[in-house]
Amino acid sequence: MALQKNLAPGPENPGAPTSPGWPIKLSIASVVVLSMVILAITIIALGWVGARQSLLDAASKSARDAGLLITEKSHRMLEPAQATLRLLTSTPLSHATTLEQRLDQIRTLSDVLVANSLMSSVFVGYADGSFFLVRPLDQAALRERFRPPPKANFLVQSIQMRGGKPVGEFLFFDTERRLLERRAQTDYQFDPRTRPWYRAAQASSTAAFTEPYVFFTTRQVGLTLSQASLEGGTVFGIDVVLDDLATSLSDLRTTPNAQLALVNAKDQVLAYPDMNRVLVQGEGKFDFRSIQDLGVPGLTGLHALHAGAGKVVPYDVAGTEWLGVVLPFDVWQSEGLHLLVAVPSDDLLGDLKSKAVQLALVIIVLALLLMPLGWLAGAAIGRRLDRLTALAQRMSQFDFHRVHESPNFIREVNSLSAVMGEMGETIETFLQISQDMATEPQVERMLHNVLQRMVSATRCQGGAVYLVDSTTQTMQQAAVAGYLLEHDQAQMQPGSATTSGARREVMPGLSEMQVELRGRSGKLEGLLVLQHASDTGHADASFTEFVHKLSGMLAVSIETRQLIEAQKALLDAVIRLMADAIDAKSPYTGGHCERVPELAGMLVDRMVQDSTGPYAAFTMNEDERYEFHLGAWLHDCGKVTSPEHIIDKATKLETIYNRIHEVRMRFEVLRRDAEITFWQGVAQGGDRVALQAALTQHQAQLQEDFAFVARCNVGGEFMADADVARLQSLAQTPWVRHFDNRLGLSSQELMRVQAASPEARPLPVQEQLLADRPDHVVPWGTRRPPVEKGDPKNRYGFDMQLPVQAQHMGEVYNLSIRRGTLTEEDRFKINDHIVQTLIMLKSLPWPAHLARVPDIAATHHEKLDGKGYPRKLQAAQLTLPDRVMALADIFEALTAADRPYKAAKTLTESLRIMAFMAKDQHIDAQLFRYFLHSGVWQSFAQQYMQPAQIDVVDITAIENLLPAAVA
Repeated sequence: MALQKNLAPGPENPGAPTSPGWPIKLSIASVVVLSMVILAITIIALGWVGARQSLLDAASKSARDAGLLITEKSHRMLEPAQATLRLLTSTPLSHATTLEQRLDQIRTLSDVLVANSLMSSVFVGYADGSFFLVRPLDQAALRERFRPPPKANFLVQSIQMRGGKPVGEFLFFDTERRLLERRAQTDYQFDPRTRPWYRAAQASSTAAFTEPYVFFTTRQVGLTLSQASLEGGTVFGIDVVLDDLATSLSDLRTTPNAQLALVNAKDQVLAYPDMNRVLVQGEGKFDFRSIQDLGVPGLTGLHALHAGAGKVVPYDVAGTEWLGVVLPFDVWQSEGLHLLVAVPSDDLLGDLKSKAVQLALVIIVLALLLMPLGWLAGAAIGRRLDRLTALAQRMSQFDFHRVHESPNFIREVNSLSAVMGEMGETIETFLQISQDMATEPQVERMLHNVLQRMVSATRCQGGAVYLVDSTTQTMQQAAVAGYLLEHDQAQMQPGSATTSGARREVMPGLSEMQVELRGRSGKLEGLLVLQHASDTGHADASFTEFVHKLSGMLAVSIETRQLIEAQKALLDAVIRLMADAIDAKSPYTGGHCERVPELAGMLVDRMVQDSTGPYAAFTMNEDERYEFHLGAWLHDCGKVTSPEHIIDKATKLETIYNRIHEVRMRFEVLRRDAEITFWQGVAQGGDRVALQAALTQHQAQLQEDFAFVARCNVGGEFMADADVARLQSLAQTPWVRHFDNRLGLSSQELMRVQAASPEARPLPVQEQLLADRPDHVVPWGTRRPPVEKGDPKNRYGFDMQLPVQAQHMGEVYNLSIRRGTLTEEDRFKINDHIVQTLIMLKSLPWPAHLARVPDIAATHHEKLDGKGYPRKLQAAQLTLPDRVMALADIFEALTAADRPYKAAKTLTESLRIMAFMAKDQHIDAQLFRYFLHSGVWQSFAQQYMQPAQIDVVDITAIENLLPAAVA
């Protein structure tokens, strides 16, 4: 966790949390660009405020001027009509009395209409009630209403008074003023003298305007400009339709979104570009909507301000800024008539905003273009600082490799880079020194590597390490690095560095320092010699302290290596001592514990060396080889618990001694009994010749029977059933015991005798010649070994068949052994040595690199078919070292010439037996085939076997006994 907390972020550690702050390149670039942006924003803001105010002032003036212009244009639109009226009053129309006279002036009237589109009609009203009107048919609504001929362009509406009655008539003319159709209108009943325009003109000496009203013929809403003739009886008039006036207002807008409305004193809208929103008509009547009901926010907001006439005011409507002005409209005589003009400020400031946006974009583009300059300004420092940061991050992640960088133009950055590089190299050297001291097992190689790195780290010219030879008490050079000048090795003796760390001048400019190497115990281990330049850096006290600390680590490492070597040598000696003790314990198996590891080691060394064949990939490092070495030497360490009389049991009746002597003594007793019987017979007067013959025959039979028993005791390859039957028959031969068999017994023997027969039988007692007495059977009791598979105390996975009793010393039982000299109990006791080997070795605190020593030592009696002991391991559970140990143990056992229970076998016999064992999957067939062809057995035979055993081996014949090799 401590390591994780110390990890710094960086490219090598992307998952680490990033440090706060900005990269220096980005910081410098950001400062430059930010300064530019602040300056640009300030300039834009000041320019915007000034320009906006100027534009608003200009817009206000423009709005006011627009209103005046509209008023002026309205005047100019209506003034021609007034002038036309004045001219018409002096035309012949003013006193024409007939329709023909009036039609003579149609061109004059039609030209007036063509010249001024605001006029919808020109008419004349006479004092007698006659009426004459000319209107253009240029609107679809009018053509729909009057249904004129197709080429008709003008309509003349005429009323003539005939006999006091009006006669109405419509006359249609084309553009050339040619009459196209004359249509009588009987329902055209109209008296101009009753109309408001007629009365207004009669009441005024100048042109007069009427209030808006519904025109008689077209039913359009408009107003009339009228003026009486000089005589006063005739009134000329011009109709202006409000729709036309509204259209004129729309054309007078200064901006696309400008709003204009003509409003009277009652806040009614008289003219608006869309008159459908203004007029409310129904049943021949009409009314005007108020400005509030018009539904135009810009005009409604302006009207609500009650702004003074001619003053431009800004106001806000639903987040939109407007500029408005209220102007009096005195084009015709009407009290309180005024014109509302409202314009969105965006219409006036649109160019300014777009230019401001363009300016902002230009500044942003310039900032982006200039950002690389700021980036380059910071990159010169930033790149190197980034690399130094990355170097520091690698150091925090324990990567101290130096990366050489090109010099920067900034001196401080170069200095920091150099210091960081030297620090990384120093730390890397320390780590490499620590690694060498911790991992290199060989003292000489470790000293050589450490000294080279130390000379490099301390910038010395050369150095040497001397170690104390404990046998001669002299200094022996163990390692040297660099170049040592004027250095006398003969002067290096223990204690020669009287003041550790003292310097002497070797030659001008070159000094030598000698530092004693003392371990944790304070014992002198050696001497470190360094030669360096006589400069201020090496003369500093910190350099001396640094060398002393480094030499202390080196001394401890040397001491540790020597201690490890000593402990290893001690361990090897103890193991060899144990193996020698086991061999010495049994002179008949002497040398087995030495020969097996020698043969196993020879085989694995050969396998490691081979680069071809089935074991080309097999390797062992130094730790694995030593682990195998210890396992091989300890493979029979459990035999220290095996009873000698069982290991060395050369005869069937042997326990601590060969009990055949007891049996022979019984035969001696029987022989004496036979002689006594003979003499008793002679004394009683019997036939001496017959008795002598019987005695001779009996004694001869006893000799023969004892010889048979003795042969059975020696053991052999196989005992026939007939021999077993004869043995059991002989066992029934009686003899008489006259002495108490409970005297002189050990407590355990006495307990077994008393358990079978609590009371002793009265003497003399008749006994069998050979017997399996109850005291011969030793039960397990509380010492039952936990080797059965289901035993809860079985901790190591043993799987062995446990005999019923611990020991059976019965004479018939032992003499009846079919093969060899061992009973089932004896054989278990011998096999138990491997159980004890595993238990003993498992109880030891083996280091990790020696963890398999117990398994290597205790697996050489397992078989590939899973029927071995003590754990019945399957083939897949047996490693190659395990199989090598099994093969070596068997080969040595077959070829050993010091076993009392078997004769020494030749090489051919031994290899043939092993071939059959490989065929039966007791040992590894492939490994045995490799062993056969390797020739290792020949080298072993030359060293350890008797010459008589070394015969010529037919390898092909033996290999033919093996199963086919697996491809």
